[in-house]
Amino acid sequence: MNKQIYPLLIAQFLSAFADNAILFTVIALVMHSAQLPGWYVPALQSVFLVAFVVCAPWVGGFADSHAKSRVLIGANLVKAAGAGLLMANVEPLIAYCVVGVGAAIYSPAKYGILPELASSKFLVKANSWIEGSTILAILLGMIIGAKVADYSLQWALTGTIILFLISALVTLFLPVKILKNPASGSKILEFGRQTRRFLATPRSRFAIIGASLFWAAAATLRVIIVAWAPLVLLSKNATEIAELTLYLAIGIIAGAAVVPQLIPLKHLRRARIPAFLMALFICGLSLTNSLWPARFTLFFIGMTGGMFIVPINAVLQKLGHHSIGSGSAVAMQNFFQNFAMLVAVGSYTYAAAHNIGPIIAMLALGALVFIATFLVSLSLPENQQKTKA
Repeated sequence: MNKQIYPLLIAQFLSAFADNAILFTVIALVMHSAQLPGWYVPALQSVFLVAFVVCAPWVGGFADSHAKSRVLIGANLVKAAGAGLLMANVEPLIAYCVVGVGAAIYSPAKYGILPELASSKFLVKANSWIEGSTILAILLGMIIGAKVADYSLQWALTGTIILFLISALVTLFLPVKILKNPASGSKILEFGRQTRRFLATPRSRFAIIGASLFWAAAATLRVIIVAWAPLVLLSKNATEIAELTLYLAIGIIAGAAVVPQLIPLKHLRRARIPAFLMALFICGLSLTNSLWPARFTLFFIGMTGGMFIVPINAVLQKLGHHSIGSGSAVAMQNFFQNFAMLVAVGSYTYAAAHNIGPIIAMLALGALVFIATFLVSLSLPENQQKTKA
């Protein structure tokens, strides 16, 4: 693999660290406030996702028609601006939406640059490294961010701004390449044409639906845990919730580490197995009522989830790189998966506002993931090279 992947790993680590520090900073803000209602955390997650859905027709083509390394720099500056708005006491829903816009710009460039740095042979491995470093950043970002935010919200936000700026500086070491001229005409119509073109094959349809399913489940589980942990495990602050979700992130690292050997691209059909297991473990989590069983269950949810999403990300990048452009493919993936996340988190927000408890919501989530995986599996594509899984 190209050694220039190392600056990408460092830049992504710092940016993801700051992303999760901000998340747990706003969670701490809600938990420290007596005025904000319980549904405010899922509402914050929802406005973040709205940015991805609305920006999708533009950010993919933008990443493909500009040097992706420079797009990453601009995206980090937008995220830093969102953190600055939080520091200035702007309405958190608005400020966090700005952070979401920066993340929406960042994602297609981050994943789209990988095929430029790694050959097809090493693409799953490169994804594994990116996912592993990202989850490590999530681990440290949510733990350190929550601890600092419980001490001082201003210090936490200042730290995230500094990290976004350092990430932008590191990105200067990445190559400057432009692989595609910007398309003329309506970006929305072009996005629609690219979507129809990309979804023409069974493998790409399965990958898009699978990624959407995973991220919808992950986003909903994260906001359910914010309500479930204080109720069942008697967690008292953002730090304790962050320490609990630490096990989920460690599991994803473990899954990302072992999956290149277990599910290469030509055996994409195997990805359905960890998806079924993830659904069962989510149901199992709803039945736990003590700390260590919850930690172990979260670890296995993360591990099976990591084994599911890494090969799906790799096949999306490979197919996109050879068709509509890797950045456009990631933006389209972001549209579908963030729309799914928005619907899922929005549904939970509505349920929470109508006094549906987190235990019932978690059990329902696991059942829905299992049913959705079964339905998707009915039309799974044949393995590449006609090799049986």
